[in-house]
Amino acid sequence: MSSEHPAFAVTVDLVVFTIVGGALNVLLIRRGTEPYADRWALPGGFVRVDEDLDTAAERELVEETGLAEPAGHLEQLASYGTPGRDPRGRVVTVAYLALLPDLPTPTAGTDAAAAQWRPVADIDAEDLAFDHHRILADAVERARSMLEHTPLATTFCPPEFTIDQLRETYETIWGTRLDPADFHRAVASAAGFVVATGGTTSGGAGGPAPLYRPGPARVLHPPIPRRDPY
Repeated sequence: MSSEHPAFAVTVDLVVFTIVGGALNVLLIRRGTEPYADRWALPGGFVRVDEDLDTAAERELVEETGLAEPAGHLEQLASYGTPGRDPRGRVVTVAYLALLPDLPTPTAGTDAAAAQWRPVADIDAEDLAFDHHRILADAVERARSMLEHTPLATTFCPPEFTIDQLRETYETIWGTRLDPADFHRAVASAAGFVVATGGTTSGGAGGPAPLYRPGPARVLHPPIPRRDPY
């Protein structure tokens, strides 16, 4: 290959979010090899010559964490190719965002020394290898934006849920408190966002509450108004 078109490698990196103990958590692995041995990083790896990007992302999710094909949302986030971002050479990475509920304790695989869920709010940018702090920040913003315009928050709710449970998911991912009455009106105005099941909870401090399930909408109109995170 000519010097005008030098060879470079392609990797995929995964930003996997779930909710643990009422906090937004991200999956991190402790690197077992150089570069950045013993540093925390997003799970990922090199794309093989015979696979496309989506296949590589799905494979790495299983290999690096031991999570066997978890159900949830997976999409491309962005590409990162700043020269020098990887000390091994010219490497471009394609990052993926995954929103996955009810995930077990991860098990490190292949070249990872450990894997664990970490609260996003507790992560220092300097703790992460490569440029993964930038990728993580972009993924947090994408996830927050998606909740404005799509019904993906219901992914983290039980099959039947209350509006308060849905609001708590928004509060966790947005990192802010929402007025319950304003939120209820916003949900009700977004056609097809949720559908009443006709059932109620068994009780509680405020008495029985109506139960809902995800509706048919794929885009929320009008969107759910976002508040500045605390």
